[in-house]
Amino acid sequence: MGAFLLRRLLLAIPTLVGVLVVVFALLFIAPGDPVMEMVGERADSATIAQLRHQLHLDESRPRQFAAYAGGVLRGDLGTSFITGRPIARDIVERFPKTLELACAAMLLAVTLGVSIGVITAAHPGGWLDRLTLAFTYLGISFPVYWVGLILILIFAMILRWLPPSGTGGLAFLVLPAFALGTRSIAFLARMTRSAMLEVLGSDYIRTARAKGLPRAAVLARHALRNALIPVVTVIGLDFGSYLTGSILTETVFSWPGLGRYVVNAISKRDLPAIQGSILFLSVVFVVVNIVADLAYAAADPRVEYS
Repeated sequence: MGAFLLRRLLLAIPTLVGVLVVVFALLFIAPGDPVMEMVGERADSATIAQLRHQLHLDESRPRQFAAYAGGVLRGDLGTSFITGRPIARDIVERFPKTLELACAAMLLAVTLGVSIGVITAAHPGGWLDRLTLAFTYLGISFPVYWVGLILILIFAMILRWLPPSGTGGLAFLVLPAFALGTRSIAFLARMTRSAMLEVLGSDYIRTARAKGLPRAAVLARHALRNALIPVVTVIGLDFGSYLTGSILTETVFSWPGLGRYVVNAISKRDLPAIQGSILFLSVVFVVVNIVADLAYAAADPRVEYS
């Protein structure tokens, strides 16, 4: 397992370097002058020159990149144009709310998706199986912001069971978590059903049934354990996308996470905040994928030697 982890870490290094280069290039690709965005049009030339020197914008591109990369390695992601606060501090304050939302959505997705997949695989061709198939098509097709608006309309505006937005107790987390996890619920249900049907046709399952084992024991101990091997990868990828791609959900439900922070930075052309957030989220996504690879290798030892 140690050699497998080392290979994955070595493969992640070029990815992170590439992300760092692209994020640095945003400063020059984006329209407008970042210094003028900070000081405004009425600033004097001396102030502008001093700020350019502080940001290393009066140096060559390689020296600018070296200064930026050095700051990143020290944990310095720059300072926000709008708030004047260190971006790393903003991320530390915002990311726990995004993590909370992602964990809640993943818990819902795994619990409901895997359960639905197992139940429908145990009774293929029935009315529940057909109903679930229709739900999975809809769940995968509908965009998350549309699902969020429908949930707000039904459960917050019409039934008044749950708050429409904001943060607070557990009730505030239900709707955004379900909206974010809807697609994963549908996808995990389909994948679990497909994997279970394939496993249930295996020889060792027929042997377990021939020995007189209860149906529930065959499904839980023998079939589900092997059927979950490909599902682990999907769970890891979806969880990574929750941490890095919950922008629409956080915007619809006014959730004060990192996704909403990125939206505000984009709307206000706060380039350092955009750069720092993208870089941080990219690192998070790479780390989550490495953890998913390790979990997959632990579930199926053959992967470690492939």
